[in-house]
Amino acid sequence: MKAYLIPMIVALGASLSACGDAGNDGNGGNGGNRYDAAAYDAAAYDAVTADGSARFADEAALLRWLREEEKLAHDVYVALQGRSMVFSNIAASEQMHTEAVKTLLDRYGIPDPSAGRAAASFADPTLQSLHDALVARGSASTVAALQVGAEIEELDIADIREMRGVATSADVRATLDTLERGSRNHLRSFWRQLQMAGASYTPQHLDAAEFRAIAESAAETGR
Repeated sequence: MKAYLIPMIVALGASLSACGDAGNDGNGGNGGNRYDAAAYDAAAYDAVTADGSARFADEAALLRWLREEEKLAHDVYVALQGRSMVFSNIAASEQMHTEAVKTLLDRYGIPDPSAGRAAASFADPTLQSLHDALVARGSASTVAALQVGAEIEELDIADIREMRGVATSADVRATLDTLERGSRNHLRSFWRQLQMAGASYTPQHLDAAEFRAIAESAAETGR
């Protein structure tokens, strides 16, 4: 992480933490690896990961990050499954996703960052902080939990699209396509549940028009 970004991140996170209410329509925030998880701010998170130097330097780095990012989705949804049945259903799909990435790690002899790690444990400190912050925020209410689900799927879509600029192997690109389709379907599910609850969601990582185009379109075949 670039040193000059740290003060900015702390300030952004503290500001959001002071103003947000996870139980309302606000979306709270996420966490980076150098500040309190409770002060997560989506813009700051994007800022410290935007250049892709650690995550997407090559296919090996891409797959290591993706393995844990899919595990994060699964583990958060398991932690929040008491809030809505939708979390149990989507958690099962996320388990399939993270196992699909593990297949690629094994195929190319890339060390698995999740090997030997229990639920809610991550090798990457940024993802560890993100997991902890999202579980804490989602535990506040059913609406907050659904908003957390929407943000996870939105972030997955944004990251996968960035990964396509690095991925060259046909099987890696095919897996990215499958995972993004699954994330689009999951996003639609969370959006539908939020609408049924009379709640809103403000996109954090995608353009608002793009977010709505996905959320309000028909489900696609596949998980």
